[in-house]
Amino acid sequence: MTKRYVLPKLPYSYDALEPTIIEEIMRLHHGKHHQGYVNGANAALDKLAETRETGFSGVDTKGVERDLAFNASGHALHTVFWPNMSPKGGGKPGGSLGDRIDEDFGGFDAFKQQFGAASKTVEGSGWGILAYEPLSDQLITLQAEKHQNLTAQGVTPILVLDVWEHAYYLQYKNDRGSYVDNWWNVVNWDNIEKNLKKFLR
Repeated sequence: MTKRYVLPKLPYSYDALEPTIIEEIMRLHHGKHHQGYVNGANAALDKLAETRETGFSGVDTKGVERDLAFNASGHALHTVFWPNMSPKGGGKPGGSLGDRIDEDFGGFDAFKQQFGAASKTVEGSGWGILAYEPLSDQLITLQAEKHQNLTAQGVTPILVLDVWEHAYYLQYKNDRGSYVDNWWNVVNWDNIEKNLKKFLR
């Protein structure tokens, strides 16, 4: 039996991140957009399971695999995104996360500028990502287009920022830069340090 993807519950209410992100955006983003990626990923898995039973003749395998990559990537990044934020967020990270940011980026201000630039300049719809890269044992920033493009294989995202227009347009219109700048006020550094500690043993 094919396993199913499930929409995670938010760790706060839909209006908890106001005024940085308004309730209407959160409801649409979580309940419609993220749910859409969950549904799309499950539909692709179902199609692949069906074709395993009946054979792959006449099936657009490339298209189904592309749908799975797109929707599963969208689900994975959103699942990281929601707890990356908190109504009690903001400020600067401390602990092992703060130490690693200092080590890998030369300080928090340099990291904030680099991550912000990645998020503001990714083309089209995409994401800014802070990820742990195990081959070099360091934190790196990345851009992702359409969830699955321009990523580095083998990395694990620990902090992500959704800059698809559905994440901000109702509030910030076409001013992605203001959305990114204000988003720092709700970043949940405790959650991100928890994500990092999974690798620092």
